[in-house]
Amino acid sequence: MSRTDQFTKDAEVIRRPGRWLALAVLLLAVLLVAVDATVLGLATPFLSEDLRPTATQLLWIGDVYSFVIAGLLVTMGSLGDRVGRKKLLLIGAAAFGAVSVLNAYATSPETMIVARALLGVAGATLMPSTLALIRNLFHDPRERSLAIGIWGATASAGAAVGPVVGGFLLEHFWWGSVFLINLPVMVVLVLVGAKYIPESKNPAPGPWDLPSVGLSLTGIIAVVYAVKEAAAHGPRPDVLIAAVIGAGALTWFVRRQLTLAAPLLDMRLFHHRGFSGAVLADLLTILGLSGLVFFLSQFLQLVQDRRPLEAGLAELPAAVGAVTAGLIAGYAARRFSVRSVVSGGLAAVGLALAALTALDRTTGYPMLGAVLLVVGVGAGFAFTVTADVILSSVPKEQAGAASAVSETAYELGAALGIALLGSVVTGVYRDFVTPQGVPAGVASAAHESLGGAVEASGVLPDATAAALVSAAQDAFVDGLRIAAGAGAAVLLATAVAAWFLLRGQKLAEGVEHP
Repeated sequence: MSRTDQFTKDAEVIRRPGRWLALAVLLLAVLLVAVDATVLGLATPFLSEDLRPTATQLLWIGDVYSFVIAGLLVTMGSLGDRVGRKKLLLIGAAAFGAVSVLNAYATSPETMIVARALLGVAGATLMPSTLALIRNLFHDPRERSLAIGIWGATASAGAAVGPVVGGFLLEHFWWGSVFLINLPVMVVLVLVGAKYIPESKNPAPGPWDLPSVGLSLTGIIAVVYAVKEAAAHGPRPDVLIAAVIGAGALTWFVRRQLTLAAPLLDMRLFHHRGFSGAVLADLLTILGLSGLVFFLSQFLQLVQDRRPLEAGLAELPAAVGAVTAGLIAGYAARRFSVRSVVSGGLAAVGLALAALTALDRTTGYPMLGAVLLVVGVGAGFAFTVTADVILSSVPKEQAGAASAVSETAYELGAALGIALLGSVVTGVYRDFVTPQGVPAGVASAAHESLGGAVEASGVLPDATAAALVSAAQDAFVDGLRIAAGAGAAVLLATAVAAWFLLRGQKLAEGVEHP
């Protein structure tokens, strides 16, 4: 075969139309995860009323999914590189749908926490697989940038669809119905994906190291648990023990990877400054944003008394901004520079969060909508470009492991953000002064959560109930303002760090021949 014939054959592979259909199927998995992440916040007030979780249990319901998924992403990314990313994706999607049913019919806080943890196990197979498959489907860097932008835009669209669909369901059915919307998506993904998604894996992965799997899982979960509990209750003995175990396990994990011929995670990836900078930017950005995402739905419903569907529609500007920015992020990074797009996007998000420090119970929607739009645009630019940088920095055989690192940073940031910023909101909230005339039992329930205060007030005389709810709402908003200020500081600092860490970084230009 002549060089010209080989080039023609490569070009046909690169431009085969089936890659876009395969991408469309992969996006269903992205929708599956994004919708699930957003509907929980909307359903929280109803879940709190029905299951009556304590404040600590409510935080666990919110973040145990992220804890488990963060602990397993590296393992699942490496497993996909070995056994096949398509195979792992389809198995994970089927499990995700099945466990969603368990979430929908949970009857106690403990059952809900377990169900969310199992959902994290299934979810850990999905996102690394989708991003790794994109890396292997698109060999033209400009096409890949567009595909990653569509991938990110779909995640944002899912974040928008989740509250709207969830709001509709919550107004007509019980809170568990928000989890059942995963089922039709899962069915289509499995049936269509089995036919149209091409398989890909590392052709020479080496043996799978089970001790490394145990060390990564133990280390990440123990460290996240220690941070969460220390933020909520202070440095208790069990927290210190968990921190030591986690730090020790992660240190052992890193040292083991450096000695293995076929490591679970190739630590040499972090020698690439662009890769390390993009991963760090993702982690800190999500950490700073998570407080807003987790508590905003509660603010709209329980403080501003919006109906669930109205609250879901109110969050649309963030998704619109993220979708728009994600689709043009690759062009903007090539037209200007990677660091200017990422740093500029993060700075915009930080300033938008800073504006929320002026939030109060009567804040009008124009301000909230503008803040959400800026957050969406800034995050859309930053996350799309950092995902592109991470994938472009590694050989395609290691796409699963690199994607897993990216997603681990995202989920770890979400878990730590909910733990730290959530504890700030909870700590400030619990200190509110109970109005006179409120019985001790009602006061105790009211101090557990804002949803608990609204429900507990139902047994009080109208004037006393109004005073209790007003005091609880003011305390919740005070905590939300402080969390927004902390998030703004994190985002602005991350913008400065990204400016230096991503210096000289460029998106790939040359076509890769498969």
